[in-house]
Amino acid sequence: EDPGTVLRLIQDPVTGLTVNGQIIGEKRGSSDSQNRRTYFGKLGIASAQMDFRIEVTPENITLWNGDSLSTFSWLDTVMVTQDGLSVMINRKKSMVVSFGDGVAFVVVLHQVWKKEPAHHDFLGFYVVDSRGMSAQTHGLLGQFFHPFDFQVSDVHPGSDPTKPDATMVVKNHQLTVTRGSQKDYRKDISVGRNVACWFVHNNGQGLIDGIHRDYIVPNLF
Repeated sequence: EDPGTVLRLIQDPVTGLTVNGQIIGEKRGSSDSQNRRTYFGKLGIASAQMDFRIEVTPENITLWNGDSLSTFSWLDTVMVTQDGLSVMINRKKSMVVSFGDGVAFVVVLHQVWKKEPAHHDFLGFYVVDSRGMSAQTHGLLGQFFHPFDFQVSDVHPGSDPTKPDATMVVKNHQLTVTRGSQKDYRKDISVGRNVACWFVHNNGQGLIDGIHRDYIVPNLF
């Protein structure tokens, strides 16, 4: 999708928690939308029950508690707590948001060299604990909080000799997937840990419910 698009990542109608992410592109992106690399440049985390919102960018973290507004930079080290909520900002590294016992998210600040010609600073979003989310939770990420069955078979060489392809059967769909690795920053924020995974093509079509455009929302909150 084009930079500026906002995607619904998590929505839980029972707990009232939502997480949306706005994507950004490279400074000198490809004109081919299929090859354009995008990242999260802004995140919105909200609790309707607590009347609490957090907007996160690579520059600032803004908290709304009802009508009360607080703004912090990534140069701050801050701990904000109230009943059933905690926000911990780790200087120039990460922010941990916890809602009660059973819901915790981590936002990681990924900074690039200031003279880097192609990339912007961007945000990583990781779910540390989803036990407190309801069975009705959905969204691009939220739908995967619930277990589902899948099977991978017929592993065979792909177009890249270092990344084999395979067939995945999931949700009554048969998909071609590609082996690769992804960084997991939940425990090691500085370096991350390589995790082997299967990449689903075509924006996750066949794996996610519907298509990715179904998750576009008009604004961050």
